Amino acid sequence: MTHPYSETDLILNPDGSVYHLSLRPKDITDKIVVVSDPGRVHSVSRFFDSVDFEVNKREFITHTGKYKGKRISVISSGMGTDNMEILMNELDALFNIDLVHRVPKARKKKLQIIRIGTSGAIRNDIKVGSHLATEYAFGLDTTLQFYKYRHKGKEQALVKALRKELDLRYTPYCFKGSPNLLEKFKDCTIVGNTVTCPGFYAPQGRQLRIPMQYEEIIDKLQYFHEKDVWITDLEMETAGYYAFAKLLGHEVISLNAILANRVKGTFTKDPNRIIDGLIKKVLKRI
Repeated sequence: MTHPYSETDLILNPDGSVYHLSLRPKDITDKIVVVSDPGRVHSVSRFFDSVDFEVNKREFITHTGKYKGKRISVISSGMGTDNMEILMNELDALFNIDLVHRVPKARKKKLQIIRIGTSGAIRNDIKVGSHLATEYAFGLDTTLQFYKYRHKGKEQALVKALRKELDLRYTPYCFKGSPNLLEKFKDCTIVGNTVTCPGFYAPQGRQLRIPMQYEEIIDKLQYFHEKDVWITDLEMETAGYYAFAKLLGHEVISLNAILANRVKGTFTKDPNRIIDGLIKKVLKRI
């Protein structure tokens, strides 16, 4: 017999919505665009034909509406895999847990989630202004250390090789994005492999006033490869999305607007144009 989730494991608001997102099942669709920046939610929904639901709660802002006859949602997570962990667990709960009786539903719903983000390239041949779709994502954060999972085959080989190359004190994780969703975008993007970092400065090889532990991280990541898998860019959420999608049975693809080239030391003068181009591309093919 399945025991109900306790009131402290699955926290609901007085209106029955999930705690952090303030969403009820009727407020969200199974086709979801996710962004990290709360201000980017409107950048997506302004292209909708109509918006019939909005809610703001902390960094989590949700707009649900219609685009060319299809009902879709866009939601912000805030930066980092810690916020993403909350988002993915609560989105899954909205569809796959009976919130009244606090038990898992017998029939599970598979969500399709497309992340629109930004990243910095670590390869000379990737131009600032490009759009990149992530096939494999490596997580350097420790979020997955608190969940039970086991790597096998190619992903196991990848994480072992990366740990050795960086001389990490812990084992990173690696998951592949949805092949089905990647197919929708691979003809209009660069297909790459992304490293998700637990911060913006030292974890991504930036040093201001505090010395870095891993001073050669950019060079090592640039030249690291395991057979045909080479790393292309750095950001802060993708690997977490791929991990939770795999563990929860959902489909996710992460698409990044390349705003910087870390090897060349260049940053775009017009980030909004590059991001808007990616938003339009996603909405056209969602």
